[in-house]
Amino acid sequence: MLILFAVVLALVLINVPIAVALGIVATAAMVVTQGFDHLPNLPIIAFNGATKFPLLAIPLFILAGAIMNSSGISQRLINLASALFGWIRGGLAHVNIGVSLFFAEISGSAVADVAALGSVLIPEMKKKGYPAPMAAAVTSSSASLAIIIPPSIPMILYAVMAEASVVQLFVAGIVPGILGGMGLMAMSYYLAKRYKLPREDRFSGRSVLIAFKEASWALLLPMIILGGIFGGVVTATEGAALAVIAALFVGIVIYRELNWSHLKASIMEGGLQTAVVMLMVATSALLGSVLTELNAPQQMAQAVADFTQNPLVVLLLLNILFLFLGVFLHSAAAIILVVPIVMPLVNLVGIDPVHFGIIVTLNLAIGQQTPPVASVLMVSSSIAKCSVWEVTRTNIYYIAVLLTVLLLVTYVPVTGMGLVELFYR
Repeated sequence: MLILFAVVLALVLINVPIAVALGIVATAAMVVTQGFDHLPNLPIIAFNGATKFPLLAIPLFILAGAIMNSSGISQRLINLASALFGWIRGGLAHVNIGVSLFFAEISGSAVADVAALGSVLIPEMKKKGYPAPMAAAVTSSSASLAIIIPPSIPMILYAVMAEASVVQLFVAGIVPGILGGMGLMAMSYYLAKRYKLPREDRFSGRSVLIAFKEASWALLLPMIILGGIFGGVVTATEGAALAVIAALFVGIVIYRELNWSHLKASIMEGGLQTAVVMLMVATSALLGSVLTELNAPQQMAQAVADFTQNPLVVLLLLNILFLFLGVFLHSAAAIILVVPIVMPLVNLVGIDPVHFGIIVTLNLAIGQQTPPVASVLMVSSSIAKCSVWEVTRTNIYYIAVLLTVLLLVTYVPVTGMGLVELFYR
C-alpha cells in the first residue's frame, strides 16, 4: 500500500494530473495482483464509483455557486458586509472575512470564493493602502471558510468515501466555521493596529438597513436551502437541485442580471469543475478496489492499533498526515485517496466518523494555504500580483488561527459535534 501511495504522490509531484495518476497506479496494480483478465472490469468499477446518488450534489452546488456569482449576489454581499464591519479599524479586511462567511453558504468551494470576491476586494484594499501581501492573505484564508461552513463540496466527498451523513457533517461545520471567521477578524484587527490601517466609515444603522434590504434575497437563499436540508425536508442532493432553481429565479426574475451569456459561462465553469472532481472519484474507485483486494486498509489499521489505540494519539497522527498531504494534494484528491484507507483505523479506535470528517475538512482548509500546491493561495496571490512566499509570510498569522480551530475541534469535540448531538442523536 505504501508503494502505491508513494507512486501516486511521485506522479503528482511531476505534474501528472491527479486523476490520471490514480488511474495509472490502479491499473498497473490490478494487472500485477490479479492479471490481465480483470482489466475488462475497470470501466464498471469506475462507473459504479462515480454514480453514487450523493455525488450528484457536487455538480449542482458548483453550478448554483457559478450562477449566483453571475447574478450580482457578490456585490450585494460586499455592500452588506461593508455596512456591518467597515467601521472597525482595518474595515476592508473585516469586510473581506464577513462576505466570505456569507458567500460560503452559497458556493461550497474555496476556489470559487476567492475568484469571485478577490477580484473585487483585493484591488480595493490595495487602493486604500493595505499591503498587497495582507490583502491576498486575508482573502485567501477567509475563502477557505467556504469548505468548513455548509454546503461544502469536500464534506460531500468525505461523506461518500466514509459512508457518513452529509447533513450531520454540514451541521458539524457551522460552529467551527463561525469560530474561524471570528478568529480571522481578531487577527485582522491586530494586524490593522500594527500597520495603522484605516476605518472605512462610521457605523450607520440606516446604511445597514439599506444594504440588508438589497441583499435580502442573497441571504434568504442559503436559509431556505440549508433550512430544508437540516430540517429533513430535502436531502443534501435535493437541496443542491433547489439551490440551482433558486439561483436561476433570483438571477433572472429578482435581480435581472443573469442573461444567456452569463448563464452559458456558468454552465461551462460548473461542467469543467465537475469533470475534474468526478474523474478523480472514478479513478479512485479503481484504486480502492485494488486496496480492498489486498486488504491493505485493514492491515494498516491493525498495525497502528498494535502501536496505540488511544483515540487522542491516533487523531494527532492523522492530523499530521493530512496536514502533510495538504501541502502536496488538492482537498478533493486527499479525501479520495486517503479517507478510504484510514477509515478502518478510525472505526477501530472508536472515533466518530462525523467528528473525523470535520477534522479532515479543517486540515484540508489549512492545506489550501500552504505552498507549493495551495490552490486558493495561488489564486489570491495572482490577483494581488504578489509573490506566493511574500503572501505566506503574512498568511502565517491566519494559518495559526485555523490551526487553533483545528486543535479545538480535535480535542474539544463538542465544538463541532455539539449541534449534531443536540439535533440528531
